[in-house]
Amino acid sequence: MTTTTTDRYARSKELFAAAQEVIPGGVNSPVRAFRGVGGSPIFFARGTGSHVEDVDGNNYIDYVLSWGPLLLGHSHPAVIQAVNEQLTRGSSFGAPTELETELAKLVINLIPSVEQVRFVSSGTEATMSALRLARAYTKREKIVKFVGCYHGHADMLLVQAGSGVITLGLPDSPGVPAATASDTLTVEYNDVAGVTEIFRQYGEQIAAVIVEPIAANMGFVVPEPGFLQTLRELTTANGALLIIDEVMTGFRAAPGGAQVHWGVEPDLTCLGKVIGGGLPVGAYAGKKAIMQTVAPAGPMYQAGTLSGNPLAMAAGIAMLRTAFEAPEGETTLFERAVARTQNLADGIRSLSEETGVPLQVGNIGTMFGFYFLKEPGVKVRSYAEAKEYVDAARYSKFFWAMCERGVYMAPSQFEAGFLSSAHDSVDIAVTLTACREAFLAARG
Repeated sequence: MTTTTTDRYARSKELFAAAQEVIPGGVNSPVRAFRGVGGSPIFFARGTGSHVEDVDGNNYIDYVLSWGPLLLGHSHPAVIQAVNEQLTRGSSFGAPTELETELAKLVINLIPSVEQVRFVSSGTEATMSALRLARAYTKREKIVKFVGCYHGHADMLLVQAGSGVITLGLPDSPGVPAATASDTLTVEYNDVAGVTEIFRQYGEQIAAVIVEPIAANMGFVVPEPGFLQTLRELTTANGALLIIDEVMTGFRAAPGGAQVHWGVEPDLTCLGKVIGGGLPVGAYAGKKAIMQTVAPAGPMYQAGTLSGNPLAMAAGIAMLRTAFEAPEGETTLFERAVARTQNLADGIRSLSEETGVPLQVGNIGTMFGFYFLKEPGVKVRSYAEAKEYVDAARYSKFFWAMCERGVYMAPSQFEAGFLSSAHDSVDIAVTLTACREAFLAARG
C-alpha cells in the first residue's frame, strides 16, 4: 500500500472516487488504476517539457510520457503550432488530405522495410488489421504470438497477453470466444526451440508470427541473440508472414525501429504512439505486394472514419521532423535523447551495485526498463521468468518513494520507461539522486 500522506494526493483521491461512480474501475485503461503499486491513481493536470504536474500541485520528472508517444516531451512548440494551425482549418473531414501522404512518406523514408502505410486510430486497430491482412494474404488461419507480449485488446490477441493483464493478475479475458482463441498459438518469448516446434506441427496453417521486438509490456525484455532472426527464417521457409509490432518501439529504439537495430526485415510493421505526436493514431505498413490486398486496392476490408485524421497527421509530421531532422554535422534531438537514456540506465546500474538492490536494467534508444529481482544473478528472458524472479512488492515501495521525490515512473513493474528530448542533465541527476534514496527505502 502507499506510504504517502493523505494531503499530498487529496484531490486525486477525490477525483478517483468520483470517477468510479461513472467509469468502470474509475479509469479508461486498466494499468492506470495503480493496482500494480497500491494506493489511488494520480490525476494529472498539465505537462511541459520533461515535467508533469498533478491536480494537487505536485511536480514530477516524467518517464511515462503518455506511454511513449511524447518523444519531444510535453507541449512541444512545434507540435502545438502544427495542431493549432490545422485546427483552424478543420479537425476532421472523413475524406483524404495531403497530410496523410506526407506522413506516410516520412514513415517510409525512416523504415526501410516499409513501402506502403495504412493509418488507423490506435495500436489495437493496427495489430488487428495487420493480422487480418496476413490471413487474407496467405489464406491461412493460425497466428503465433508470445506469452506476455501485448498487441492490443482484439479477441485473438488477448491470449497470454502482457502489461495490464499481468499487473492485474487476470486470466485470459472473459468474452473471448474459444473458437477465436483456438487459432492463436502461444510460446514463451525467446524460446527458439518452442517456436520451431510449433512450425513443425502447424507450419502450413500459420498465417503470421507477431512479436514485440522488445517485450516492453512485461517489463523490458530484449530478444536473445538469434531469436528474431530465427522468426524471420521460420516464417520465410513456411510461407508465413513476420509482423513486428513496433507500436512502442517504433522511432523509439532507433529511427527505423527496433527491426533496424537488430537487422531483421519484417513483412508487416505495426506502428502507433510517436507517429501521432501524442494524439490517437496507429498504422500498419509493409511491402506493397502485401499491402495491395487492403481495400480498396484489394479484397480485405478495413475502414475508420477518423483514420488519418488531420490533427494526428499534423502532430505526427511535426514530431518526426523535429526529432530526426538536423542541419548537417549536428546531432538530432533523438540522438541527444538516446545519450541521456544511456546516462540514466548506466546510473541505475551503478546504484544497484552501490545499494545492494538486485536489478536487471536494460535500455535501447530512448527506452529503458528495470526489474527488481528477488535474488541476484537471475535473468528475465520471458514471461515465465518474470513471474518467478521479479519482486513487484519492492517496486511498489520504490514507485511511491520516487513520486514523493518528484519523479514519476510507470505504475507497474511490467512496463517500460521513456525519455524525451526535453529531459536534460539536471533531470537525470535529480532522478538518480531520488533513485538512490528510493532504492534504500525499498530495500528495507
